[in-house]
Amino acid sequence: MSLADKYFVKNCKDILKNGFSDENLEVRPHWEDGTPAHTIKKFCIVNRYDLSKEFPIMTLRKTAFKNCVDELLWIWQKKSNDIHELHSHIWDSWADEKGTIGKAYGYQLSVKHKYKEGMFDQVDRVLYDLKHNPSSRRIMTNIYNHHDLSEMGLYPCAYSMTFNVTGNKLNAILNQRSQDMLTANNWNVCQYAILVHMFARASGLEVGEFVHVIADAHIYDRHIPLVKEIMKHKQYKAPKLEIDPNVKDFYDFKVDSFKLVDYKYNDKKYKIEVAI
Repeated sequence: MSLADKYFVKNCKDILKNGFSDENLEVRPHWEDGTPAHTIKKFCIVNRYDLSKEFPIMTLRKTAFKNCVDELLWIWQKKSNDIHELHSHIWDSWADEKGTIGKAYGYQLSVKHKYKEGMFDQVDRVLYDLKHNPSSRRIMTNIYNHHDLSEMGLYPCAYSMTFNVTGNKLNAILNQRSQDMLTANNWNVCQYAILVHMFARASGLEVGEFVHVIADAHIYDRHIPLVKEIMKHKQYKAPKLEIDPNVKDFYDFKVDSFKLVDYKYNDKKYKIEVAI
């Protein structure tokens, strides 16, 4: 059984049994047909993954691994907000007439700030500190910039990373304000697990723990039957992640630098509506 499967089942059962329903409240999200998209939610779910033991990908249903990595590189490596530089269409609903998502995600990571050591954007600051000051307790990123929220296509969901080096292991915490458990949970887990691997490799470290903190973990009303069905599927052992040993620089990683070996999963395809 994959640990990602175990957490998905545990968390979804808890939400469905003990969660709070907002069906009687006015909500911002809606379905494509204009119907309000209501949820059942739990406050503050915390999941811990030891990346040195397994890669946290679900087997209950397929996670589109290459598209996951592509979006991660688009945000963290390209630091882009232009959907034309992304190979999937997951951001199309939030793009403006120019094809950008405004001052969100990659844009925030690209902005340079002044430090005692010089000018860095947030990604390069993490790389600098991991190499030059790994004992620091200040290795963080935050893209929830209140000054720019009005110019974002969507407020950042996964908004803050905290890195901490213990011995030769790189640990990290992802803070997420909101999570659609069916469509996005394992997608984000895989992405930020890969990000920890990238920073560790670029800094000569081993991967340690990845901790995922979700403030509002929810299941949308139209997703409930699908979640109940998926939880009953057969579970498989987590695949092995292989990373191109020749890539050492953070900015040299490509989608094909990462490979899953023996990824087995339930192959039933689902048409999952996304609330916007």
